[in-house]
Amino acid sequence: MSDSFFSQTEPIPYEGPESDNPLAFRWYQPDRVVGDRTMAEHLRFGVCYWHSFSWDGFDIFGAGTLDRPWHPNNASDMDPMDAARMKMDAAFEFFAKLGVPFFSFHDIDIAPAGDTFAETCGYFDEMVEYAAGHMERTGVKLLWGTTNAFSHPRFMSGASTNPDPDIFRYAAAQVAHCMQKTHELGGANYVLWGGREGYETLLNTDMRRELDQMGRFMNMVVEHKHAIGFEGTLLIEPKPMEPTKHQYDYDVAAVYAFLQRYGLADEIKVNIEVNHATLSGHDFHHEVAMAVDAGIFGSVDANAGDDRLGWDLDLFPTSVEDMSLGLLEIVRGGGFTTGGMLFDCKLRRQSISRDDLFIAHIGGMDTLAKSLLVAQSIIDEGELDRRRDERYAGWSDPSAHDILAGDVTLRKIHDDLIASGHEPTPVTGRQELLDRLVARHIDTVR
Repeated sequence: MSDSFFSQTEPIPYEGPESDNPLAFRWYQPDRVVGDRTMAEHLRFGVCYWHSFSWDGFDIFGAGTLDRPWHPNNASDMDPMDAARMKMDAAFEFFAKLGVPFFSFHDIDIAPAGDTFAETCGYFDEMVEYAAGHMERTGVKLLWGTTNAFSHPRFMSGASTNPDPDIFRYAAAQVAHCMQKTHELGGANYVLWGGREGYETLLNTDMRRELDQMGRFMNMVVEHKHAIGFEGTLLIEPKPMEPTKHQYDYDVAAVYAFLQRYGLADEIKVNIEVNHATLSGHDFHHEVAMAVDAGIFGSVDANAGDDRLGWDLDLFPTSVEDMSLGLLEIVRGGGFTTGGMLFDCKLRRQSISRDDLFIAHIGGMDTLAKSLLVAQSIIDEGELDRRRDERYAGWSDPSAHDILAGDVTLRKIHDDLIASGHEPTPVTGRQELLDRLVARHIDTVR
């Protein structure tokens, strides 16, 4: 095991809001009590394996720019398993020095592919065992595992929705193996992202057939979960498009409808990615509120996008206002159970220093820590809730309550209004006042 990739960086300390040290926390104090639990318990931070350690800065316009000696382009003469172990050594050194309690991976992130499915499984099993040793040594746990059933050319037309049943079978076998290994590592969740579960054109697509295939696939996943005794939460991650033109897990509302249609609403929740929310025309606040209301809120991929660009950028979160409103709904809803805040984020191609990876995660953790303080401050003050309740106060009148109870007909409402001659008076929504209330908490929280 090597412990030298980040040798120039010491474990990250907390130095307080006045600190100008980029390698120190200004807001995140894991043991600070906020409301009914510590910051660490509220936020349950995790680092994603794929962007942070598998991606080397490559994009379609240029080769990789990041210093990743284990990447195939830089390690062409290295045994792939030696490269995988080098990558994992660096990853766990990073997790430990950053002080995060969790990490997450796709199966192909931690192990190379073999010439056959059986060989691939063998490599994966070996790396899972290697990860278990690191986890025991560092105390870092697995937030969730997942299967990459979208990158390989075999999945160009989807996985569970593929017109070829052989591809369906391959994806099912891949999920079965990865879930088993997630279970063995004590993973708190298992995520299913339908990266190519959608269509490019309806001209060659039988949407009903594909949705039925996807519904059967998800029911098989649930059956397998119970068969192996996996006690973690199953999560679907919504995204409206990219790489497909249209994805069936478009947003939280679409996922909830899908779960109800195929009898899965009691078995599967959602992993909400912030940038996916904005791509669907919503904001993070909306998607969390929808999930909490539907009883399917599970976990969060904490990142950000750019409103001027229409694709998934996976930026590190920096907006306290945006994240505060989402955390407000999470805390109101009782907080995380098995889920957490995973940084599904990647460095910019120009950020090539090794400590840039620390600086990016520190910034994201501080943003969410301050956002948590803002959310809890708003809840503790109670003014926002009071104003909201005040807006709906008219519905506490018995005559209004009877309407919602189903005891009043349209005809009765019509006749009563004519008889009374009552003309309603609009009630102010106070939106600008409430915007200022949120801003005040952002400015004053400490």
